[in-house]
Amino acid sequence: MTTMSLAHTPACSICSKRTAAISSISQRGNNPGRLHIASRRGHQSRRPVRPVVTVNGMLSVGDKLQDFPDYYRVLQKSTGGGVALSSLEKKKPVVLFFYPKAGTPGCTKEACKFRDEYGKFVDAEAEVFGISSDTTEANAAFAQKERLPFPLLTDQSDFLRKSFGIKADLFGMLKGRQTFVIDKNGKCVMSFNDQMGAEKHVDEALQVVKTLV
Repeated sequence: MTTMSLAHTPACSICSKRTAAISSISQRGNNPGRLHIASRRGHQSRRPVRPVVTVNGMLSVGDKLQDFPDYYRVLQKSTGGGVALSSLEKKKPVVLFFYPKAGTPGCTKEACKFRDEYGKFVDAEAEVFGISSDTTEANAAFAQKERLPFPLLTDQSDFLRKSFGIKADLFGMLKGRQTFVIDKNGKCVMSFNDQMGAEKHVDEALQVVKTLV
């Protein structure tokens, strides 16, 4: 393979090429349009460009989940298998509560409150998911111990937590406690954050899903 380096090209040759290029451009002075640089390799086929979505700030009421790439991410369930939130679009509203860590006092209170009120969410035809960065095994043990009737999802490396912009508490030392309600069309209709009032998340979410029936 032959490699060309400018370091091995005589200086005079480079200068002559630059002079020719400047002369060519100056001759186009009457056409102050875009400067197009042609490839030496001739025409190349264009590759399809994938749209890149940049999300700034927290997932807020009115936002479409379709604009968040991790809406399509498959997450492992404590009950086995995986699920993407997008798979429930056009089917059911989704209640998604993020908790800091399985088995801790506040998270246990919150999860058990969702358990006790779960029948009302079913009556409203809503799907409930708890979500944390705990391993699938840890979430499964937590769900079994507390007899949780809904799946707990493993958000590996906090992909969704970061994508949805959930802020940490206590100067970044404690992961935020955040609940979202997503309607059938994939739109966020509730965003609720309260680290200390763990059980309030259930009341707030239930009040909203009843309006979606």
